[in-house]
Amino acid sequence: MSAPIQPLTTLTEDETLLRQSVREFSENRVRPLVREMDEHAKMDPRLITDLFGLGIMGVEIPEAHGGSGGTFFHSVLVVEELSRVDPSVSVLVDVQNTLVINAILRWGSEAIKARLLPRLAENTIGAYALSEAGSGSDAFALQTRARETGGGYVLNGRKLWITNGNEADVFIVFATVNPDAGYRGITAFIVERGTPGFTVGKKEDKLGIRASSTCELIFEDCKVTPADVLGDVGKGYKVAIETLNEGRIGIGAQMLGLAQGALDHTLKYTKERKQFGKAIADYQGVQFQLARAATDVETARLLVYNAARLRDAGKPFLTEAAMCKLVASEAAERTASLAVNLFGGYGFVKDYPVEKLYRDAKIGQIYEGTSNLQLQTIAKNILA
Repeated sequence: MSAPIQPLTTLTEDETLLRQSVREFSENRVRPLVREMDEHAKMDPRLITDLFGLGIMGVEIPEAHGGSGGTFFHSVLVVEELSRVDPSVSVLVDVQNTLVINAILRWGSEAIKARLLPRLAENTIGAYALSEAGSGSDAFALQTRARETGGGYVLNGRKLWITNGNEADVFIVFATVNPDAGYRGITAFIVERGTPGFTVGKKEDKLGIRASSTCELIFEDCKVTPADVLGDVGKGYKVAIETLNEGRIGIGAQMLGLAQGALDHTLKYTKERKQFGKAIADYQGVQFQLARAATDVETARLLVYNAARLRDAGKPFLTEAAMCKLVASEAAERTASLAVNLFGGYGFVKDYPVEKLYRDAKIGQIYEGTSNLQLQTIAKNILA
């Protein structure tokens, strides 16, 4: 008889310890800053220092390069736990780990790894610059150009909606070296803050995840060297596609944590709030809504964890990544909306945490591929 299959939510001892460590950090260090960071739309720099100190800004970076030497699943747990308290903080960590570091680990030359990974593990934030005004869902309709010169490339163009734009010192920038080649002309470059011709532009004033910076990047005759190419020239589309598949699991984890946080607040409040002489949690109508929300959250967790486990096992996970992001983002919006409803008037004011979680939830169905794109991906694969 074969051994019984363990539930996907079962964690190993080291995973459990990591979760507990990040949960304690989130409660003790992040929660006291959430309101202020949201109001000022700015990440507290002291908190960023603490994130590095905790070792969660370089989860998968090998220990030889100063990182934690963890797994992708470890990154997912970190993002989930941070998002229970503040999705703005979790997305900063998520982009660092699931996009920037993953891309460098997979596609970077040994020289790029040696140059950047120790910094990314210790004190340097990264950003991933793909989106433009005319290339959101149509990710490869890039207008940013990389003109080849004798000593390298000259970048010209603008990027929009770049997470971590204000805080980052290392940027993975996608530009096309040959517009006539379509997506096969796209190349990924490493561009560092301070490079002549590169500036960080306007910071967006957003509905949610306000402490997370979302900025425009401007390239005006920005010179980079051949050593700054990430992967091969003309293969940037592969860097983007394969990295974004992993990034979707990260966003799934972010939305899962948000949904769990909203549910936690709601369960506690419904036991305390009394109407007509008893706690509203005692009413069957409320109980049924809470039961559906809990089921939504657990469904999202199973999908997110499954996709992350598949990725770590080296198995195909494209469909599962799309499914987990789709379901988790919808669960987050529904659960946060229910939280506002059950908090009553208090749910609509900033003195209580669910108002912010409701605003934060909306982006989950937009970035790293809209819900319609996830549905398209799922349909394409199940019908293949």
